[in-house]
Amino acid sequence: KQAEKAVHQKKEQSKTKCRKARRRHINLVAEFNRRQRKNIWLETHIWHAKRFHMVKKWGYCLGDSPTEKSYRACYRAMTKHCLLQDLSYYCCLELTGKENELLKQLARICSIDTGLTFEEACCLSGRFEGSLNLYRADRYPEDMLGPVTFIWKPRDGSENRHLWIWMHPALKQDMLRELKAVFQCSEPEEIYIPESITTSIREEKQMDVVLSLGKKRKKEDKEGEKAVPVKKIIGDGTRDPLQSYSWISHTTGVVISDRTMEILRYRLIGPLSHSVLTETLKAASLQTV
Repeated sequence: KQAEKAVHQKKEQSKTKCRKARRRHINLVAEFNRRQRKNIWLETHIWHAKRFHMVKKWGYCLGDSPTEKSYRACYRAMTKHCLLQDLSYYCCLELTGKENELLKQLARICSIDTGLTFEEACCLSGRFEGSLNLYRADRYPEDMLGPVTFIWKPRDGSENRHLWIWMHPALKQDMLRELKAVFQCSEPEEIYIPESITTSIREEKQMDVVLSLGKKRKKEDKEGEKAVPVKKIIGDGTRDPLQSYSWISHTTGVVISDRTMEILRYRLIGPLSHSVLTETLKAASLQTV
């Protein structure tokens, strides 16, 4: 029995992929999608996983503390050079509608007594980012929801404006519920069906590798080398996969969209932050049709 068991185990082990097969791009992406079904990974997850102790919070897998003594290096970067932080796990809500209607309803969940509001001229033009505390509608100074940051999209000539509000993932559900109540957005405009559900079976097939003696490894897909590569899934740890991500109001004409993990967010700290951005970002040439 032990001999039969050993032979059976050897046959099972022979079906496992070698390192070269595991490191193929199509297999790597499919494996990444499988491993982040419960906790979403950020774009910089691989870099952090090699250098930080990872924790699972708010539906994401985040770097908590470094595995080596890098506190002096981080302090040196903040004071003399540039330090980058990945804040992509912060939730983003997009409001689209007429400027007067947006300002009218947003005035109910903030107060001028606390400082800047959504109507501030420097922020309303889209040149600067603002920050404030949100409250439940007409409940100031009680029932505070939490702090947020916002930025207006610059005017492009149309009557509709776009406003992006960033908040911590622990505050997202309460703020989203309050915004939908203020703007009377109850009907979902679109229903989000993630690619992970529709392509999970296809990914498992592409993950399998058929091994045969004297022959090259081939994917089970009939198309062979012409098979379409698996796309990386961009999920949201604060939203149910089958939940809608956009709501519209027929009375106010405002559309609320959940843009979490669709817009990456990075924070640069240090005196050379602008220099790094200048060297990294290149302005595109304007082409008129």
